[in-house]
Amino acid sequence: MRLGWTEILLIIILVLILFGSNKIPAMMKNLANGINIFKKEIKETKKDTKKEPKKNTKKKK
Repeated sequence: MRLGWTEILLIIILVLILFGSNKIPAMMKNLANGINIFKKEIKETKKDTKKEPKKNTKKKK
């Protein structure tokens, strides 16, 4: 489903009405900060999994 310019404009107007123009910059800043933290944690997790040696899961009889 693709959004046209009229739907996007309607969404922007609704957001402005609901939250007001004063709170929107703070909300966007918090959203960007959260996304950056999420990306940083993903990178750290990938580095940690590469550093850990693989455990031998074979059972001895």
